[in-house]
Amino acid sequence: MLNDRVLNARSVAVVGASRTTTKRGYQAIRVLLDEDYEGEVFAVNPREESVLGLKCYDKVSDIDAEVDIVLITTPGHTVPSILEDCGAKGVAGAVIIAGGFGEIGEEGRKLENEVVETAHKHNIRLIGPNTSGMMNLKTRLNLVGLKNAPVGNIALLSQSGNMALTMITEASIKSRSGFSYYVGVGNEADIRFHEYLEFLENDEQTKAILIYVEGLREGRFFLQQAYQTTRKKPVVLLKSGRSPTGARSAGSHTGALAGMSEVALTAFRRAGIIVAENSDELFPIAETLSSQPPIVNNSVAILADGGGHATIAADQFTDLGVKVPELGEKTKEKLKALLPEAASVRNPVDVAGGADHDPVVLAKCVKILLRDHNVGAVLMVGLFGGYGIRFDQSLSFREEDAAHRLGKLVKETGKAVVVHSLYNYAKPHSLDLLRYYGIPVYDSLEIACTCVGALARYGGYLRGYKAKAKFVFTKGAKASTRGKEIFEKARSEGRRALYEHEAKELISLHTHAKFVDCLAHSAQEAASMVERFGSRVAMKIVSHDILHKSEAGGVKLNIDSREAAAAAYDEIMERAHAYNPSAQIAGVLVTPMASEGIECIVGTKIDDQFGPVIMFGMGGIMVEVLKDVSFRVLPISPYSARRMVDEVKSSRLLDGFRGQPAKDRKALQRLLLSVSEVIGSYNDIQEMDLNPVIIHDEGLTVADARIILKA
Repeated sequence: MLNDRVLNARSVAVVGASRTTTKRGYQAIRVLLDEDYEGEVFAVNPREESVLGLKCYDKVSDIDAEVDIVLITTPGHTVPSILEDCGAKGVAGAVIIAGGFGEIGEEGRKLENEVVETAHKHNIRLIGPNTSGMMNLKTRLNLVGLKNAPVGNIALLSQSGNMALTMITEASIKSRSGFSYYVGVGNEADIRFHEYLEFLENDEQTKAILIYVEGLREGRFFLQQAYQTTRKKPVVLLKSGRSPTGARSAGSHTGALAGMSEVALTAFRRAGIIVAENSDELFPIAETLSSQPPIVNNSVAILADGGGHATIAADQFTDLGVKVPELGEKTKEKLKALLPEAASVRNPVDVAGGADHDPVVLAKCVKILLRDHNVGAVLMVGLFGGYGIRFDQSLSFREEDAAHRLGKLVKETGKAVVVHSLYNYAKPHSLDLLRYYGIPVYDSLEIACTCVGALARYGGYLRGYKAKAKFVFTKGAKASTRGKEIFEKARSEGRRALYEHEAKELISLHTHAKFVDCLAHSAQEAASMVERFGSRVAMKIVSHDILHKSEAGGVKLNIDSREAAAAAYDEIMERAHAYNPSAQIAGVLVTPMASEGIECIVGTKIDDQFGPVIMFGMGGIMVEVLKDVSFRVLPISPYSARRMVDEVKSSRLLDGFRGQPAKDRKALQRLLLSVSEVIGSYNDIQEMDLNPVIIHDEGLTVADARIILKA
């Protein structure tokens, strides 16, 4: 658990305190004093006597009082010696502003390692380096130097100072919401994202957590902690570095690998994180989730005073997967009694001018809609806030009355209300009242719909999180004696990969499928195996020096007799020796030909940020050209296995087409779960490639398998 003395520090020393107004060592002290920080402030600079009326100490250890945290504004090369001095003083934390560490290359990494080792030696926790600073807005501990940041209940973690400035500015201009904490996470050299999550999860004043991330140093720990945190409070995240160019930029900025966007996206969502697609959605989503209850039934009513906005909103919800349900008959009757004859009381509801003479009508409609059991929330779109501007100034008072009523409705019903207003730019008092009650107001209809969609996604996650795996392996729990022997044999022979038959046998141990492949060491053995199988067989060279068997002429298919098998054996061996005369050959694998079916691919790899991940895709062009695949961080649950298959568009081929029978989806899902179990049972696997896997009407066949071992 992160030491409370770091983010809730009661005293701070500014190392590099300066009398020059443009320097960070001046600005930090100026803001701490101007904003009446609740704790003590100390200035440290051996070349100055005082800064802004504060006595300057030569070093931190000279301060004659306890120091919880230090802000180090001096160049990077000075940091190790400063931390040594801080260690003698018992300092709990340090904020390192300087760059020039791991983000710039090898020399920077050496300096960063030295800084971290020095800090760990003295039990000092580090924020940064390469950080814009941190703020605890509850105690007015401002180590960023940004003045008048709005106070509220959203915690902000960011690897970009500019992105943080964007969020804080947006909150100041467009919202009544604000921040409980801001931390510029920087390089994550010491304190990681997941440690901040754990701390904020237990902070009573933080209602939502907002994250901008470029790369995670310990992605799996982050997912594990997020899985815990999101059950208590929402986490909203925007990850950059999704494109190759963006990934290079993120790497140079944070010193962390950006990772595959597909893996990250599915992993974050599975952990309950609400992922923002664009930067302009980030703060509005967090604001909405921090103030409104989640939608428990994925259903929304749209209330509009014009058809155009209602139609656009309905289209947006369809794209977001949010239902716009039919309203109950009693709801429709009540709306009809309240609205003019031209109004539409279907969902979306169009009041058709019914509020032009009294905007309180809108609040009455919202009340009716929220009491419909089919409705989980209401999005009100259009003119609210502008009736007094557009029609008559006296209507502004009625709008304010309506705002009070709407604010009370959220608390009474436990259901969300979000407002889109064309008149948000004019800042009428009625919209400010809505914000006072926590009802978010947006001038972008698309942003408003996205925020409602986030409430629905979060509500859906809270309903179903128990069906999702927790990103934790029970290492070795299902490992079999025979499975361990397979890896030990490969290691003893100096191999970096299992042979095909070993890989298949390992899979069979965890699927309880019958393992029938045989390794022939002579033409006679191959001939007898064909006779034993009593069916057509495939024959393949087995050598760790020949990975591309077909290219070496090492594959023969549809062998159906003793004579053909013996001849095929001799031909395979001859071609293999010609392809690679020095190859060590273990034999020729003889396996029954698989019956007809649909081909797919199952694979695993070690992701740089999240550890073992699994991939599924349909075979051939679907994977190679169209990239129609799905990913999950391992381990997976039965729910995740089913979703992995469903997400692949071409998996519809499994349901039967042109008169063909449906294929065995359940067998495929069981295979995905078995692969997850294999990865969790043995710590030897770098990559696994089952390609092709042939799905039959009943059951499946792993036609080829390759497992690469960790170095």
